[in-house]
Amino acid sequence: MATTKQRINITTDPNIEAALKSAAKRDGVPVATKASELLAIGLELEEDIALASIAIGRTAEDTEFIPHAQAWN
Repeated sequence: MATTKQRINITTDPNIEAALKSAAKRDGVPVATKASELLAIGLELEEDIALASIAIGRTAEDTEFIPHAQAWN
């Protein structure tokens, strides 16, 4: 049966492999599923870091603010 999900190959050190297998066993899911879940979490964290960087840039002391009404007109 074909899958619609993209398959990727990754190489990990033994410590990562052991932790991944342990987490998968604890949660009762296949190792590939746990790896996919953890990758998704990691990507969300990366996105949060990028958005936080943008937000920090927008709140710098020399930033000019405009009134709410002007922003939406």
